[in-house]
Amino acid sequence: MVIWVNGDLCDADAPCILAGDRGLTLGDGLFETIALRQGRVRHLERHLARLGRGTRVLGLPTVEQEARRAVNELLMASPMEQAVIRLTVTRGSGARGLTPPTDPRPTVMAALAPMPPAAAPVLAIVAGRTRRNEHSPLAGIKSLNMLDNVLARAEAVERGGDEAILLNTAGRVAEAATATLFVDLDGIIVTPPHDDGALPGIARGLALEAGLAIERPIAFDELQRARALALTNSLGVRAVVALDGVSLPPGGGEALAQRLRRICQA
Repeated sequence: MVIWVNGDLCDADAPCILAGDRGLTLGDGLFETIALRQGRVRHLERHLARLGRGTRVLGLPTVEQEARRAVNELLMASPMEQAVIRLTVTRGSGARGLTPPTDPRPTVMAALAPMPPAAAPVLAIVAGRTRRNEHSPLAGIKSLNMLDNVLARAEAVERGGDEAILLNTAGRVAEAATATLFVDLDGIIVTPPHDDGALPGIARGLALEAGLAIERPIAFDELQRARALALTNSLGVRAVVALDGVSLPPGGGEALAQRLRRICQA
């Protein structure tokens, strides 16, 4: 497998970035996970638009042209039908310390991996040790700093689950560690708003634009009485079949997931 770094293709096992790159030392950067299906890049313009919003939040130069080139040249070098593209942008190298360089030269990297098999339904837990800080500017971007999500997923595994749902500092539902959450509340499909810490997911946007769901705050007790839960990200849609060890009504999560798939994977 090859990866694309700042205009060059190199082997995935070769050293490709500098040890002082701020993405490595500080998590100072952004990423996008993009699906390739039937040889077609899915929703590239939406991913690049979200990447652009993230660069503005971080004060990085615009990298849309380089990112588009990275994806195109990587696919020419390693053509695949079904794959996952990981697009990474960092602030580049800099001096020691937190202060960003005044003239950043971003690192742009793209890597290709086989599309994983369809994931099984989800055994979810509500994370007890980690909360989403809905007031942080990082809550709205795909930051490289994913340690809250990593710790929440580790807690899920410790408790016999495979995904964690994160509450925010006010105790309302934000999102899952790796996905947007959709909740069936009395027949109305609801997803948390950005103001509560929900990332502006690509599949989430498609579902809202199609009128399949609305966004509004979701209280913890509403989550517990939901008819069905489902999770979406750029790689797929999964039904939630249990929450904190309690089984959800049979079939509800998969029915919700099927409705979301028709919109998000069309």
